[in-house]
Amino acid sequence: MKKLSLIIFTLSFGIAFTSCVKEETFDDTPTGNFEALWRIIDEHYCFFEYKKNEYGLDWNEVYRRYKPQFNANMTRSQQFEVLANMLSELRDGHVNLYSAFDVGRNWSWHEDYPANYSDTLIRRYLGTDYRIAVGMQYRILDDNVGYVRCASFANSLGEGNLDEILYYLAPCRGLIIDLRENGGGLVTSAEQLAARFTNEKRLVGYMQHKTGRGHNDFSAREEQWLKPSNRMRWQKPVVVLTNRSVYSAANEFVKYMKCCPQAIIVGDRTGGGAGLPFTSELPCGWSVRFSACPMYDRDGQSTEFGIAPDHQVALSADDVAKNRDTIIEFARGLVSRSEK
Repeated sequence: MKKLSLIIFTLSFGIAFTSCVKEETFDDTPTGNFEALWRIIDEHYCFFEYKKNEYGLDWNEVYRRYKPQFNANMTRSQQFEVLANMLSELRDGHVNLYSAFDVGRNWSWHEDYPANYSDTLIRRYLGTDYRIAVGMQYRILDDNVGYVRCASFANSLGEGNLDEILYYLAPCRGLIIDLRENGGGLVTSAEQLAARFTNEKRLVGYMQHKTGRGHNDFSAREEQWLKPSNRMRWQKPVVVLTNRSVYSAANEFVKYMKCCPQAIIVGDRTGGGAGLPFTSELPCGWSVRFSACPMYDRDGQSTEFGIAPDHQVALSADDVAKNRDTIIEFARGLVSRSEK
């Protein structure tokens, strides 16, 4: 038998602290692992009420439906498959089951939608003489519009590096930040980049913390503020390109940029991921990650299922055939029109 510990997940949000909570003891059996996993989610997951309203999720009904599927003769692989299927009922990209042989995941937030992205087209716009700094690729396009490809927030961003990027792009008429396919990383990096696009402190959203085991046991909402950088800041139009694969910390970046007056969001709805993830462990040693602290936009609305762009634009087959990225070209047009 094994006691379960609850540990705050640190990778995506770079928060270096842990806490342990005493849990009920379960046996390392197929039924014991099922009971443990269902209980962990029941007591600590943060989006039950929201997802009940969105698509009718009933976690007690999930229990009744999945419990008969477990028996003492199940193999480890069979246990894993059914447990992962149960977690997929949450429709949450921050919910994962980790074993030595597989990772249970739900990627429907981007797999069920058009990609609206082509690496081949991006190569055409970047060429071969682009610059690279802190994981970002950037250059000045032939119409004097700056283009920055930001594919991840996995790494910390150096303030000096951001200064160099913005200084190089300073002569441009406007800036395009291509966030498509950015699955997240460090929310601190997302905030650090967004801070270059505001001249004043701005309320960008709210966060809550679980205070008990009930589905609605939360703290009062805490305000999230974006503070302007004390380094070089961008003062011209900036267009942020999004698709369904923009998730987690990248989703937060879009939330921040929605509050910046010069920013326009173009492309598809983001994938979402508005819960700060935690981890816990099952009796068999597998770990489970799940959303435990909900975050909201400045209007108090959850962004768990994504953020709508200011301009919905999809890749056109005709444009792709002509080696043109419809979304980038639309953004360039917005920069041109902003000068008139």
